[in-house]
Amino acid sequence: QVQLVESGGGSVQSGGSLRLSCAASGYSSTYSMVWFRQAPGKERVGVAEISTDGRTSYADSVKGRFTISQDNRKNTLYLQMNSLELQDTAMYYCAARIIPGDWPLLTRAGYNYWGQGTQVTVSS
Repeated sequence: QVQLVESGGGSVQSGGSLRLSCAASGYSSTYSMVWFRQAPGKERVGVAEISTDGRTSYADSVKGRFTISQDNRKNTLYLQMNSLELQDTAMYYCAARIIPGDWPLLTRAGYNYWGQGTQVTVSS
């Protein structure tokens, strides 16, 4: 059973930084992992994605501010968020894709395992 547990969310002022973590267990390897976020009343959208070979993809809204990384020894996914803006306020979720394939980037397709989310609140 794949389990993903996010942590690191919190409240921060605009311009500040946070680092989210996603501890994974119950699997031998993943094809890719992703961070999604969902603001109140809005759809869940992909923020940053990393494949098993280290290739990364970012939503335009976070390029240059967010960095996704993973520590395979610790089975942990990270999202370093800098220069946070009010519109970054959302619940952040990590997800794991186990099955390889030509999946579209930053979409929910193929992501069968999800964490419970961690709240990020940015204030002015």
